Amino acid sequence: MAKGGSGLIWATAEDLARNRPVVLSLYRQILRALNSPELPLGHAARLAKKAECRAIFIFGAEERSLHNIRDLLDAARHTLGILNRGRLP
Repeated sequence: MAKGGSGLIWATAEDLARNRPVVLSLYRQILRALNSPELPLGHAARLAKKAECRAIFIFGAEERSLHNIRDLLDAARHTLGILNRGRLP
């Protein structure tokens, strides 16, 4: 990891490998939650939300900052919580 003024800021291959199962799990859980019949979505809107989710995770896959990775994981967990309550984020 590269060092910044106050600590480590860049993810190493080790960090990325450690986060991979968490990221894949969150991605799958969000896609499953978007399939829930409790959500007020039509078929086209459901597909659009899935495409949006896919784009966010693809964009996040290129992220190398530990802080940004942590923020993306927190946002994914928050989104999943909202979806599990039957609401749209």
